[in-house]
Amino acid sequence: MPNVRYEELLPHQIVEAREQCPIAYLAIGGLEWHGEHNCVGLDTVKANEIAILCAEAGGGLRFPPLFYGENREAYLMETNHDPGGLIKQKMALPEENFAPGYMGRSVQEQDRAYIELLVHILREIKSLGFHVITLIAGHYPLRNHATAAAEWFNVMCRPTRAWATSGYDLVREQIPTAGDHAAAWETSLMMATRPELVDLRRLPEDLEESLIGVSGRDPREHASPEYGREGLGAVVEAITSRARAVLEEMGMA
Repeated sequence: MPNVRYEELLPHQIVEAREQCPIAYLAIGGLEWHGEHNCVGLDTVKANEIAILCAEAGGGLRFPPLFYGENREAYLMETNHDPGGLIKQKMALPEENFAPGYMGRSVQEQDRAYIELLVHILREIKSLGFHVITLIAGHYPLRNHATAAAEWFNVMCRPTRAWATSGYDLVREQIPTAGDHAAAWETSLMMATRPELVDLRRLPEDLEESLIGVSGRDPREHASPEYGREGLGAVVEAITSRARAVLEEMGMA
């Protein structure tokens, strides 16, 4: 399988890949609690693995993923979904690190700054000769920011087209259980792609004991590499099909 990681390629390899398929894939996410059994970068790592698989399966190249810059005072487990401060306790972090005002900007200002960052990145990718840019939002709230950035970019930078997805949103009819937070879906995707970053042994053996910061089907019962591979196959097929369709709509396929 040819290397599809943009930053690792020589110039002539980039030109060859781009001429064959001028689609770029960019994974975005953040650093957030995903249970005691998953790495904190799961959202971005997961989306990056999907981006690589998409480029390998359908052509195009995967650009370096974005772990930073998202809102840190909203849409975050440590901030909005931590009753009793259990997540902060597990991370050995003080409450004030996630309190309003800590980042020095309002929630709205942080949102705008992140959208502007995405537009800047989209412009950079356009300058490198790509005609379709697919943003894969591993952190689900960021799909809204990515969509806003894509729409803003598309108005200013025609004919290049950007679009955004979280992956699971494209396969919900096929796999109704797709999409969760650190539960069976996300844990299985990691087990299928980066198993070294998952350790179910960190979770309580007693299934009656609830999990901290995990939303969805219990990974202790329902997570598996097989489920992860099924999900990955469906997501990759859906994303690559949509990206190719956008390219065809532009008359560049």
